[in-house]
Parts: sequence; C-alpha cells; structure tokens
Amino acid sequence: MAEAPSVTADPVAGLIDVPLPREVSLWPQTWEARLAIALLLAAICATVWRVAHQRRVNRYRREALAELYSIEQARNSMPSELLSKLTLLVRRTALAAFPREQVAPLAGTAWLAFLDRSYGGEEFSHGVGRLLASGPYQQIPPDGAELQSLVRLVRRWIGGHHA
Repeated sequence: MAEAPSVTADPVAGLIDVPLPREVSLWPQTWEARLAIALLLAAICATVWRVAHQRRVNRYRREALAELYSIEQARNSMPSELLSKLTLLVRRTALAAFPREQVAPLAGTAWLAFLDRSYGGEEFSHGVGRLLASGPYQQIPPDGAELQSLVRLVRRWIGGHHA
C-alpha cells in the first residue's frame, strides 16, 4: 500500500499576483482643468489682496467709530465737552481720509460744506451738523436730543464719506 504523503501542499502557492493599477495622479490631466485651477487660484489671491487692502484703507474708520463709541459711553461729560470731542473726532477723521492741504485750512461754513460734499448730503450745513462749527462758541450748550442727533450724523459720516 502506498502511503499518503504527510506533507500537505500549500493551496495558495500556485496563485499568481494580480497586477495593481497605477496610482491615480492628483494633478489634472487636461489643460482646461489646469487653466481652471490657475484662474481659481488667481481669483482667490486677488480677493485676499483686495480684502486686506480695503481693511488697511478703512482702518481709520474703525478707529474713529471706536472712539465715537467711547465718547458716547462717557455719559457724565458735559454737553460742551461732548461737542468738543465730536468736533475733534470729525476733524481728525477728515485729516486721516483726505489730503491735509485740502482739509486743514477749512473752517466755519467752508468746513461744513466740505463735510456735506464728502458725505453727499446737507445735514452739516443746514441741519444739526452746524453744531460742529458754531456749538463750541454758543453760550447755551445744545440739549441732549441735538447731541444725540449729532452723534448719529457723525457716525453716518464716518461710515459713509467718500474720499
């Protein structure tokens, strides 16, 4: 009798490895896709630059609005002191936004007309904005409602004037 072999044959030994496909490239295969990616990157760079530029250009506005907020929070200050602070704030903001030669020599009605032109309204020359030119020289200080209207006008001017 023939004896059966005691060593069992490996059933996997005769298999052949299946070749794997090539790795998929992450680089686009067509020139149109490459062009689209380049244009997208250029648009992203331009947008980031524009946002950073606008933020840098409008920094004086943010600082002026923060100062206006602190002026508003000083409730215990006298009306004449509040008016004086508002006048200085508007002057400094205008000097930051416009050329010094254009803003520095202005006073009185010319100053108010300049503020109207830069804002696109007439609230400074014909409204509550007149307090910026005449308020510090009045013997009777303006009342609280006029000052609040002036604060709102100054806030709108800071946010909306165009250089």
